[in-house]
Amino acid sequence: MAGVLTDREQASGTDGATAPGGSPSGSGSRGDTPAPGRRPGRSGRSGRSGSGMSRMRRNDLFWAAVFILPTLLGLVVFYLWPVVRTLLISFTETGPFGGSEFVGLANYRELFGDARLWETMLNTLKFTVVALLGIPVALVIAALLSTEGLRGVRIYRVLYFLPVVTMPAAVGLIWRTLYNGDVGVINALLGLVGIEGTNWLSNPATALYAIAAVGIWLSLGTQIVIFLAAIQGVPKDLYEAAALDGAGRIRQFWSITLPQISPSVFFISVLAVIGALQTFDLIFVMTGPTNPAYPQTETIVAQFYQRGFVENQQGYAAAIALVILVVIVAVTALQFRLQKKWVHYV
Repeated sequence: MAGVLTDREQASGTDGATAPGGSPSGSGSRGDTPAPGRRPGRSGRSGRSGSGMSRMRRNDLFWAAVFILPTLLGLVVFYLWPVVRTLLISFTETGPFGGSEFVGLANYRELFGDARLWETMLNTLKFTVVALLGIPVALVIAALLSTEGLRGVRIYRVLYFLPVVTMPAAVGLIWRTLYNGDVGVINALLGLVGIEGTNWLSNPATALYAIAAVGIWLSLGTQIVIFLAAIQGVPKDLYEAAALDGAGRIRQFWSITLPQISPSVFFISVLAVIGALQTFDLIFVMTGPTNPAYPQTETIVAQFYQRGFVENQQGYAAAIALVILVVIVAVTALQFRLQKKWVHYV
């Protein structure tokens, strides 16, 4: 009947007017066409989902900060702040009765004009180069210990690692006795084969290299253990394929073992260089300032100790410490740049 609303129009909540195409024009109509790219009835759920994801993300960030904060505080307190403090001290001069006075770059001008700085730097570089010779020695020993079927590998590993857990000062005292020119065991053994020994630690020509040999002996244990683990991780299939092609053990070492463990070699070389550049206790114990060969063995760290703790020139010593830091960072950065040419990451 005319003027009477149909059931469908009453349910739609409109007065019967329809939009073109037959769909009701009311805003609350169930027949509304949804906007392109949007599914009806999803707006509230997506909002709740986004809110839940943001809460989860905040929760994850909170717990990440909780676990990272102790390490971050340790780095700031024990590493970053000492560097900043040393930098500030390097611009001051300590008085004879305490206190300090700002002197600007005076310590650095005096430092770079001091010929003794360059002498100790040269001694440090010599010691570092000799210390690096221990890496191929450790590599060869690790390759021999990794021979299949070799018995007593654990015993050899423990024996080589014992010097690592020994105090460098104690090691220096023992080797100081062994190097003794009069009653030392080394000269006694050389005398058995008709070779006349020398005063190894008092002779300026041999003192630095004798101490560097002890440094190599001290670091062999750590290097051998790392190389053994790296060699054991090389796939056996590579050796079997090389053996089928007629490659011997030496050829397999150069063509398979060495390239495969090159990341470990790089890691050991970085540690060896940093350790050698910071060497002090071993040299100080084995020679000492009263030794006639001490000027030929004094490193830049020993010069830092002499100026800072003996002569109480804290500002000058802080400048030396900053120079040591710069040298270590520069050498390490050079190693990381050169490793791209010879390190192979699988």
